[in-house]
Amino acid sequence: MLGRMPSSRIPRRRPAVLVTAAVSAAVSAALLGTAPAETAAPADTRTAPAENGAERARRLFLDHGPKAAVMTAAHRGQWRKAPENSIGALRAAFADGAEIVEVDVRMTKDKVPVLMHDATVDRTTNGRGRVSDLTLAQLRGLRLRAGLGGRQAPLTGERVPTVADAMKAARTLGLVNLDQAWEDREAVWRVLEETGTVRTGILKSHAPVPEVRAFLDRHKGALYMHVVEDDNAASVEEFGKSRPPAFEVVFDDVRDKVAAPAFVRGLRSTGRVWFNTMRYGFSARFTDEASLIDPKRGWGRLIADYGATILQTDNVETLRSYLRTGAAGRVPPGAVRVQAEGYAPGGEGKAYHDTDDGNRGDGPGRPGENVDVCDHDGAVVVCWMRGSEWLTYAIDVPKTGRYTLKVRVSSPYEPAGTYRIAYDGGRPGRPVRVAGTTAHHAFFLQDSRDPRQLTRGRHTVRLSLDEGAFQNWNLDYLQLEP
Repeated sequence: MLGRMPSSRIPRRRPAVLVTAAVSAAVSAALLGTAPAETAAPADTRTAPAENGAERARRLFLDHGPKAAVMTAAHRGQWRKAPENSIGALRAAFADGAEIVEVDVRMTKDKVPVLMHDATVDRTTNGRGRVSDLTLAQLRGLRLRAGLGGRQAPLTGERVPTVADAMKAARTLGLVNLDQAWEDREAVWRVLEETGTVRTGILKSHAPVPEVRAFLDRHKGALYMHVVEDDNAASVEEFGKSRPPAFEVVFDDVRDKVAAPAFVRGLRSTGRVWFNTMRYGFSARFTDEASLIDPKRGWGRLIADYGATILQTDNVETLRSYLRTGAAGRVPPGAVRVQAEGYAPGGEGKAYHDTDDGNRGDGPGRPGENVDVCDHDGAVVVCWMRGSEWLTYAIDVPKTGRYTLKVRVSSPYEPAGTYRIAYDGGRPGRPVRVAGTTAHHAFFLQDSRDPRQLTRGRHTVRLSLDEGAFQNWNLDYLQLEP
């Protein structure tokens, strides 16, 4: 099976966390449970009273004071609502509260910078081939696939945008972080000039400092962020007093040099500090999914202990909510949530049936039991789902009423599989389709659309997978909602 983290990992009450950039324990305690300061004193005070979203984001980006609000950067845009690196994803990310949208830049055969993460168009479009071998006209003829793409992701009406398209769309909405653009920085800079977006496009690199200085000397007013890892940590001091306004810190282990508190404090003293929380290895194991279990495992830890003032995320709305309220992954009022790996006790044939021996996953399964449990970047899920398998859960219903079961799932396949629900030892209901989410690490909450009247008290819920049906999906948790 394909699976996630124990039910004990989600406490009923979430700890409030520090949501501004201050890192001292005293300030953390003083701000416990409060929202971030949204109007910290700007470094650039030349903004009009009725500033637009882009100018406000620029003002925040240049503010590195001790009370600077933590900013949200949307990784490849809001790909949960539109294809990654699309105009729709860019607009949706800003609409959901991101101040910065990260996009990826590639050059076409005819030297036009476009948005595309991979070197090829294979994963994200209905075409094939390297971006550098295709003209803009050829790229315009392709359709983008939903979400994070993949050969089974549905096609959309969105087309491959140019950097110019993206900058025009974001002109009044927020900042755009142009990743993978350094090699073609002169061409990208020309686009920023032509579109009037020099103030809102962020270039970044881990290039040698003299190379960076030469570019910034030629292009006054450019927004630039320097990427630091252990292999170029010394570059910070090379900038001298002319440090860039932000540093992106990448570390795969908390013992790395760039993760040392003194090093990060040094960065924080002169600029913003950007951390990535999408997957393991960007900021050790501090991830979006870990944050949904407990913010102190991810976002909260990076803010309180590492001085994070920009977080790049795949969960824009949840991060924004956390920065406002200090809570993440909340259970809706009246609902009950059970983690997938928190199935009932009793063993094979009573609590579950699994078709193979042992835990095939890399997650914390129960000793001596065969349910497959995987760890997907902090999401502990039941995984390797296969036909004829089933799991039983004990769920305490707080109040008599009508409830609908929802499941948080992921899969790159379409369709991903089906399941049936049986309550309290009864007959299984109709098959419920599991829709693909475009990636194993792209989790979505899906509705069974099968409401049931349940009395207050303990009930059993069995999820069974039809024998002979295709099944390849991950189950994160079950949630009964009134």
